[in-house]
Amino acid sequence: MSERHPIIAITGSSGAGTTSVTRTFENIFRREGITAAIIEGDSYHRYDRQEMKLRQAEAERAGNRHFSHFGPENNLFPELEALFTSYGRSGTGLSRKYLHDAEEAAPYQQEPGTFTPWEELPANTDLLFYEGLHGAVVTPDVNIAQHPDLLIGVVPVINLEWIQKLWRDKSKRGYSTEAVTDTILRRMPDYVNYICPQFTHTHVNFQRVPCVDTSNPFIAREIPAPDESFVVIRFAKPKGIDFQYLLSMIHDSFMSRANTIVVPGGKMELAMQLIFTPFIWRMMERKQRVMA
Repeated sequence: MSERHPIIAITGSSGAGTTSVTRTFENIFRREGITAAIIEGDSYHRYDRQEMKLRQAEAERAGNRHFSHFGPENNLFPELEALFTSYGRSGTGLSRKYLHDAEEAAPYQQEPGTFTPWEELPANTDLLFYEGLHGAVVTPDVNIAQHPDLLIGVVPVINLEWIQKLWRDKSKRGYSTEAVTDTILRRMPDYVNYICPQFTHTHVNFQRVPCVDTSNPFIAREIPAPDESFVVIRFAKPKGIDFQYLLSMIHDSFMSRANTIVVPGGKMELAMQLIFTPFIWRMMERKQRVMA
């Protein structure tokens, strides 16, 4: 953790909704005049799209049916930790971009599914903001979870997570239900071993729980709407959290445990604004104080 160069990390599985949370933070940064170095977790995958397909085919021929983006062999965990370490010390570090589609790739004159070259982060940023799969991963070789000053988990109940992934991959990426189902099954061991354990290290977890039937996510025709769900917000260390203020500001919210508040799904962004804006104020105040 670093007072001079703070780090915020959002961690969650594919289809969990971390991108939506990132948009909320971008709104906070814009309103508060904060310049953030924004890092996408996909940038620290080991292989580009074409090589990943080749490696997966090789793994399947060798009998490995669980080759996935979730595990350490297909990610650059040491490089990600090196970025967090370097930024925390000096506000600098190396990163790159993963170009998901033709629109992202066009400015770089590269093919979609490739990486840009490694380069230094922009100078004089106020904080580092990471969003991806592994912001809190801990293995025998790395401990990424120790670096962020604010670590947030986004983890819908599993059937909802699968519905969101199925909808995204089918509607936006053209995959079939069978192909997405195969990906979910292939990733399951790494999901259990490398994704789930991260949520024991997070400072705050957001878990959306639908109030409609999601018992068979593979036949769902649409994602349950925010107003058809609740969001369970758990604080690892509730000291300093003004729950009475949150309850008064977010209608129909309630406390389910001493460290947990439940809010209507449609109020999730409002809850994030109310919870995290003071966090960021304090981060910037500490930064200004130590820099002075």
